[in-house]
Amino acid sequence: MKVLKFGGTSVANAQNIKLVLEIINQKSKNDKLVVVVSALSKVTDLLQLAAAKAAANDESFREIVAEIEKKHLDTLKDLIPVSEQSSLLSHVKRIINHLETLLDGCFLLGELSPRTADTILSFGELLSSYIIAQAYQQINKNVVYKDSREIIKTNADFGKAAVNFEISNQLIQEYFDLNESQINILPGFIALTLDGITTTLGRGGSDYTAAIIAGALDAEQLEIWTDVNGMFTANPKIVKQAQPIAAISYQEAMELSHFGAKVLYPPTIQPVLRKNIPILIKNTFEPEAEGTLISSHVSSKDTVVKGISHIDHISLVTLEGPGMIGVAGSSRRLFEVLSQEKINVIFITQASSEHSICIGILNSDAENAEAAINRAFEVEILQNKIDPAIVEKDLCIIALVGENMKNHQGLSGRMFSTLGKNNVNIRAIAQGASERNISTVINERDVKKALNTLHENFFEENTKQLNLFVMGVGNVGEKFIEQIHTQKKFLKDNLKINVRVIALSNSRKMLFDEDGISLKEWQADLDKGEPANKEAFIERAKELNLRNSIFVDITANATVSETYEQFLKQSIAVVTCNKIACSSAYDNYKKLKSLSRQYNAPFLFETNVGAGLPIIDTVKNLIASGDKVHKIQAVLSGSLNFIFNNFDEKNSFHDVVKEAGVQGFTEPDPKIDLSGIDVARKILILIRESGYEMDIDAIENESFLPAECLATTNNDDFFASLTKHAEHFENIYKEALAKDSRLKYVAQFENGKASVGLQFIPKDHPFYNLEGKDNIVLFYTDRYVDQPLLIKGAGAGAAVTASGIFADVIRIGND
Repeated sequence: MKVLKFGGTSVANAQNIKLVLEIINQKSKNDKLVVVVSALSKVTDLLQLAAAKAAANDESFREIVAEIEKKHLDTLKDLIPVSEQSSLLSHVKRIINHLETLLDGCFLLGELSPRTADTILSFGELLSSYIIAQAYQQINKNVVYKDSREIIKTNADFGKAAVNFEISNQLIQEYFDLNESQINILPGFIALTLDGITTTLGRGGSDYTAAIIAGALDAEQLEIWTDVNGMFTANPKIVKQAQPIAAISYQEAMELSHFGAKVLYPPTIQPVLRKNIPILIKNTFEPEAEGTLISSHVSSKDTVVKGISHIDHISLVTLEGPGMIGVAGSSRRLFEVLSQEKINVIFITQASSEHSICIGILNSDAENAEAAINRAFEVEILQNKIDPAIVEKDLCIIALVGENMKNHQGLSGRMFSTLGKNNVNIRAIAQGASERNISTVINERDVKKALNTLHENFFEENTKQLNLFVMGVGNVGEKFIEQIHTQKKFLKDNLKINVRVIALSNSRKMLFDEDGISLKEWQADLDKGEPANKEAFIERAKELNLRNSIFVDITANATVSETYEQFLKQSIAVVTCNKIACSSAYDNYKKLKSLSRQYNAPFLFETNVGAGLPIIDTVKNLIASGDKVHKIQAVLSGSLNFIFNNFDEKNSFHDVVKEAGVQGFTEPDPKIDLSGIDVARKILILIRESGYEMDIDAIENESFLPAECLATTNNDDFFASLTKHAEHFENIYKEALAKDSRLKYVAQFENGKASVGLQFIPKDHPFYNLEGKDNIVLFYTDRYVDQPLLIKGAGAGAAVTASGIFADVIRIGND
């Protein structure tokens, strides 16, 4: 014999019930069946709401009753031929009339007792099981409807009654010994006291009903039919990469269900565990799917961690004080008072010093628990031996579960390290002696990030998901998005990095998509986005609270650079080509570096110097390995190098600068490049990364631009001034020809002093043959004395800069 239970979504409506009837029909060809059904989907909630409204003297409970009646009558009419509906519709209406009478009583009395509440809630299962039994009779007459209250007896603890197994097992066995029907259909969730009063077994109690019957009958198997393909490695509504678990032990299933895996009601396992009856969880809507088998067999080859589960809406209650140290009975008194208040303790941890005990309970019980504990320990609190109970609300428990966890070292460290890297603060920790689970209490707002981060670490072949928030999608930004789109599959297949762009913003519009923006037509989607707002962009990034978040700044905007602190404090990494932050006041530069370490949020800016060249990374490695930089000589502006390499008697200075802008080599404001401020920022960053303290005003800037050019306030005026002073630039060029030299804009640092300016470079100098938009840097260090360390290559251009930004993003992914 097999016992099948169908949940509320499986019997939500006539269409779903037809699927259930087909499953029953197929299964009954080989086995005798006991079929336990829940109420139609949402009906229990409606009954609960109607009862609450009636007790509050709210007449709208009648509208809810009418909705419940219509739902059941419509379902019956869709399942039963018209010729046979009359008596069945009358029966359903009689049951509804009885329900309305009870609710009228609540309305008149203005109260709802636990006993009456159980009776009202029982109507959901009574109606659904009757309708389903009548519907199946249209397919197969060898079916019997049985009211489960007649064979399951409990105490009078209304709301979650305790089963009297001795009497119930006897009644179940006697009934089925005499019953020869191939199929028996029963309502779940409900039972009866020995005095004949209706009770309920707790929300989710239909699972329990099925397990009680399966245990009493030594059934071959208990099947729980629901709307998912079994138990999952995590909640699939929160973790989209979650996968069904093929096989799991009773103990693992109990741990997962206790910690919130809603596919199985926790008490369900006990009655079948004693008889070693396997439980199979199946999907009504995908009956061919494998499902999850729960049994006593656990292979040593199985995954170490079987699943990650969680319980929302948790409060931590802490009792602490010196008066607890070495005092016998403190814990007993605490748990006694909670038991008397019928408060379920979900989580327990105690300091080894006995100075404190911390318990996790539901938010709804927190105020009651606090008051009861303070009353129980009133004397000790008045004597300052124990502090008043401390309550922290809006928390969540996350549990890592696995039978084989006890045989593997380092899982706790791996779990806590993974959470810590994503700024998930752990409020409390507990691990049972069985070592089947490690439980942590975290802030409820972090639950999605925590679950996804842990699932990624333990179940996804170490694939790391990076969530990018990109601000600035001009020339460089466009190339950056293009490179991500092109390399996405390669990164996932070869580096196990899944890059998703969550947000894009330019100066006009911004676009967010928590599931990742499609990069095929992102420009069109961005144009349809909401108005750009820097503050709203930051807040949305914080609110989404995604794991491995990276803010990518591809602007040259000072106000954007001032936002880095906010991102780093949220453990959101920052990757930027914007040089303003790292060349700002030295204290701000050091602060950002410190925040990066404090919040474990990478702060990478390789493209600040040399675009895609590994200049900053090289300096970092030199310093980290114990070397010391004494002197730097460099051509750090690809745009200026391009300009002076192309400026001659045939091409005016104005035209060459214009062309550099068209090619994407200069900043949007070309004066930033030509004034030398951009080069000054770059050498300053190298100086700081070399371990020296310096600010921008300490760098001597020998500008080659006339004062009138420097004084312009917009691009049009600036270019006009270049034309006006064409003779000035021609004279500089002629002087270089006369000296048989080339013009290079050089940055220097030596003996604590730095300068930037245009120089005449002779033929024997390493800078002389620097072509196009290339950069070159010479580092003189303790190790590189006679021959400097030389780095040379393309130092400007949208594609090159984008590739440098991309490399920083990948560096975070590989971290």
